[in-house]
Amino acid sequence: MTSYMGKLLLVNLSEGSAGPIEINPQIQELFVGGKGFGAKILFDMLPVGCDPLGPENIIMFMPGPLTGTIAPGMRGCVVTKSPLTGTFVDSYFGGHFAPEIRYAGYDGLVILGKSTKPCYLWIDDDKVEVKSAEHLWGLDTFEVNERIKDELGDKSVKIASIGPAGEKLVKFALISCEYNRHAGRGGTGAVMGSKHLKAIALRGSKVIKVMDQEAFDAAVARAYKELKGEPAIEGFNIGGTASSIDFANEEHLLPTYNYSQGTFEGADGLNAVAQRKHLWLRDVACAGCPIACSKVGKIRSGRYKGLISDIVEYETAAMVGSNLGIKDTREVIRLVKECDALGLDGISAGGVAGFAIEAFNKRLITLEDTGGLELSFGNADAVAYLFKIIAKREQGLGDTLARGVKEAAEIIGGGAEDFAVHVKALETPAWGPRSVPAMGLAYATADRGGCHQRAFPILYELGGTWKGKSVDRLGLKDKGEIVAYMQNYLAALDTLVKCDFAQYGIKGDTYCSLLSAATGRGWTIEGLQVMGERVWNLIRQFNAREGFERKDDTLPKRFMEEPLPSGPNQGHRITQEDLSKMLDDYYKFREWDTNGIPSEEKLQQLGLGSKDKLCQFKILTQNEWSGENEKFN
Repeated sequence: MTSYMGKLLLVNLSEGSAGPIEINPQIQELFVGGKGFGAKILFDMLPVGCDPLGPENIIMFMPGPLTGTIAPGMRGCVVTKSPLTGTFVDSYFGGHFAPEIRYAGYDGLVILGKSTKPCYLWIDDDKVEVKSAEHLWGLDTFEVNERIKDELGDKSVKIASIGPAGEKLVKFALISCEYNRHAGRGGTGAVMGSKHLKAIALRGSKVIKVMDQEAFDAAVARAYKELKGEPAIEGFNIGGTASSIDFANEEHLLPTYNYSQGTFEGADGLNAVAQRKHLWLRDVACAGCPIACSKVGKIRSGRYKGLISDIVEYETAAMVGSNLGIKDTREVIRLVKECDALGLDGISAGGVAGFAIEAFNKRLITLEDTGGLELSFGNADAVAYLFKIIAKREQGLGDTLARGVKEAAEIIGGGAEDFAVHVKALETPAWGPRSVPAMGLAYATADRGGCHQRAFPILYELGGTWKGKSVDRLGLKDKGEIVAYMQNYLAALDTLVKCDFAQYGIKGDTYCSLLSAATGRGWTIEGLQVMGERVWNLIRQFNAREGFERKDDTLPKRFMEEPLPSGPNQGHRITQEDLSKMLDDYYKFREWDTNGIPSEEKLQQLGLGSKDKLCQFKILTQNEWSGENEKFN
């Protein structure tokens, strides 16, 4: 009687077989679920140096032990080796797909191999079937969702799918996860495309139980009370993440014109007020979520009148809006919906388009490359053209940009690398770090490349305190410790899998109570921190064996060599000396060597050392199966 279903579903597309993987209880204790399970499987099973787009790569859909319960933790993650960065990647999604995995009876889906023809998986509780997707190949994510539901005769089926970008192996293709929820970062959609896997359809009827129902109900009630009493949560309910546009613009953190500036004169055309005026009609929530941060509506005026869309979140409003010089929220809504339909990560797509426009302005991309189209900031039609040719890898330019800004800059040359904004090849998100050094350190050391979800120390840098200690926004003191602590804590919560916004209301002790009551194992804040540190170090080991080290923990030239051009922190940047100092402090706090590699002592402390015999999932290679094998029906 725990919240675990007790098994994963393993599907081998090459062999046409599927079967359960029993989960060792020690795995549950040490890695919990979600990010932890994904990291452990990837480390154990993936051959070193494997091609991310080869059949030997593994793609996993991982919920957590709270997913599908009444607790506010309904999300899931996709884990694989990234074709964009070559690192570990975990990309998170909300909606209803992750709970359905659990209702079908599994704690996760693990997919290997490659189908000879386009296919989709139909998982109906214990029944697993591979179906042809040849008639679906080429359809966008919205079309394929509708078509599969019609085929199966059930509109309640939950679907994860890819669009044309995933089919064409665009390195920043996303997975659309039922409905307008996406595993966006790192090219997870390209991994599905490389396996000829167009979609996964799910239907489950099983019930999730918990160890101590009375204690669990009390912890859930406490979590809801904490959410209701937190002003930040009320802000998410009223304005979604789009309300962060004004905050970022005021603090000179808003990416503008390919990150060359930190403020945008048209920010008030992109914020929550503008979106409410032109689009929003009602609130929308993920399964069982009390926050309802999402909004849906129909554009009420202009040339896109009648277009139905979900909210444009802060990240995409900034990356496709201010970063590209587009002021009209209706244009951004149109562009983001096209990204979603084509299956492009909006953050990376905005970063790539900003890079391309600047390259055109610098005459590194020519009219001949664009088919005679002028690329310029503020030109939404030019951006739409870029998104289309990228998703379909049309023309030489579309194929080049489909590789991401790092590789595209190397191909284009002529100094293009100077304004290619990425960390470890992952286009950075919408928080310019030049006046918040800890945020720069968080980008540099994030396990999947430039990412704001591994740690968000901006809150402490602007707030001025951390654990009772004074924090200087522009200073370097304690920044390494702050980032490492946050990375450990959030890695732990990502094993649950938590809602990114609920964490601002729900206290750590409450998460411990939820997990303890659900699983029957006692959890404390200290235990969560150690578990998060274990997961973080395991992933660092994975990335290290793939060739990543200190030299890769760096920032783009735009953040290190070009000072902020305006604002109260005008002239500030993160120098190489600044970054080196923060890295030294960060590595020391983590007990890693000066090259950023975890020490044997630290690994042994966490049970990850070379002499440790940590339990493994029973499947060690693609040919070693546990339990009964089942051929596809």
